Amino acid sequence: MQRTFLLFLSFFLATIATGQQQAKPVQYPPQLTAELVKLRDTAMQSDYAYKQLAHLSHNIGPRLSGSAGAAKAVEYVADEMRKLGAEVTLEKVMVPHWVRGVETGELVSYTGQAPTTTQKVVLCALGGSVATSAEGITAEVVVVNNYDELNALGKDKVAGKIVLFNVKYDKQKAMDGHSFEAYGEAVVYRGGGASAAAKLGAVAALVRSVGSADFRLPHTGAMNYAADAPKIPSGAVSAEDAEMMADLVTQGPVKMHLVMTPQTLPDAESYNVIADLRGTEHPEQIVIVSGHLDSWDLGTGSIDDGAGVVHAMQTIQLLHQLGWKPKRTIRFIAWMNEENGERGGTAYAKDYGSQAANHVVAIESDSGSGHALGFDANVKPSSMEYLYPVAKVLAAIGANIVNHAEGPVEADISGMQELGVPGIGVSNDGRTYFHYHHTAADTLDKVDPKELQENCAVMATLAWAMANLKEGLPR
Repeated sequence: MQRTFLLFLSFFLATIATGQQQAKPVQYPPQLTAELVKLRDTAMQSDYAYKQLAHLSHNIGPRLSGSAGAAKAVEYVADEMRKLGAEVTLEKVMVPHWVRGVETGELVSYTGQAPTTTQKVVLCALGGSVATSAEGITAEVVVVNNYDELNALGKDKVAGKIVLFNVKYDKQKAMDGHSFEAYGEAVVYRGGGASAAAKLGAVAALVRSVGSADFRLPHTGAMNYAADAPKIPSGAVSAEDAEMMADLVTQGPVKMHLVMTPQTLPDAESYNVIADLRGTEHPEQIVIVSGHLDSWDLGTGSIDDGAGVVHAMQTIQLLHQLGWKPKRTIRFIAWMNEENGERGGTAYAKDYGSQAANHVVAIESDSGSGHALGFDANVKPSSMEYLYPVAKVLAAIGANIVNHAEGPVEADISGMQELGVPGIGVSNDGRTYFHYHHTAADTLDKVDPKELQENCAVMATLAWAMANLKEGLPR
């Protein structure tokens, strides 16, 4: 009786979370429900995903698009999928090949400076940035808190200077469970700050790192140049150094010597790894499970997004272990180039777009591997009831929150969603995700093995349900 009440309560809460007033959920056949429970429990006893993540993190390491690490990861994951009996296809993708170089910063002139000294600034280049000269740039620093302040300064006060966007990540939002909303507010300056500053004559642009903890770590990430602005070097400084410079400029002029020597090489050949477990009844109908294989180069890409890749790998492994065959094809995809171009997802939507009607759902995990909470679904409101029975099974591990998304979820599957394919993103506790995101501290020790198992259970149960329902999700 108590268990029945708790399961009913979890369903009720999930219903509220979506804003839908569903009187009665879709009922799964008893056998399918029993299979979902078996998958969940088997995932919670498996160390397969953790071992795979350890290999990606420790044996292969950073996997930035175009790098030797990315190429090795493609080879490794493809081989692992073959071992599990999946039919592997490597989908060719031409990807950006940006290589980090020397990156140093120091304050060479400021109020109260001790004779013959400088102050080190902890920074890194942003992905896609052009380089300074080998000798670097020495220029005065101006600090702004937003685009309005930058534009108010005007060209006279910005030309020839290094602009620092001291935009703070909203830690309180993150601690209240809105880490990705906080990220979205701050990351626009990482993406477009350089061009905004360049239009006013700046010689370089820096951003306060977009992250939720102050460990004096710089957070890298992609930036973009506007077509109507000069290209100037762009980097990220640690939060502590941003604070220091913001304080010093209130006391008098501050000059920085900045050296960043990245290179953008010709596009490189890479691949999405696609592996199919063929359906027994409707092999032409496809359920995608996925994560992106590339990572930034500072850390080892364990949370972003090695974890997502192994969540999807575990789905294939569990079915292999149990000897189960889906009615529809379950397609594993390790996407390439999410971080600095999204070319893997774009290529798939182009190459397979004509088959969009046969894609039942696309599932992706790209938010780390904290305690699993459930999933976000970009589906018709009337389709939500088809997902509640999965949430009911996942209530036992606390992963029963089902949110109805108003638009595409996850970058790599967004192109297919724009073609009408339902999209689902695995969600988890992200309150500390941006402590380490895009930093040198994105390493295996940040992943809790039990929480990794929870996320694997979410993806596997979702995929099995969608592959075996009598009818697919209504569109």
